[in-house]
Amino acid sequence: MECISVHIGQTGIQMGNACWELYCLEHGFQPDGRIQESSTASLADSSFGNFFSETGGGKHIPRAIFIDLEPTVVVVSP
Repeated sequence: MECISVHIGQTGIQMGNACWELYCLEHGFQPDGRIQESSTASLADSSFGNFFSETGGGKHIPRAIFIDLEPTVVVVSP
């Protein structure tokens, strides 16, 4: 099963950012999308694949959509 979260409007985006930050901390993801070395042992029984998609380069990206008509609300980190 895969889960895609949709966050709409300023409040939805702010709540979504908080949720995804927590998901990343819980699953041991670094800001660049790679998994921390200490977290690799628990990957076999982890359900992070429901919330993240793995790229060919070994990075993980969240399955999420952020929508707002005001572009300054959606901030993309480098």
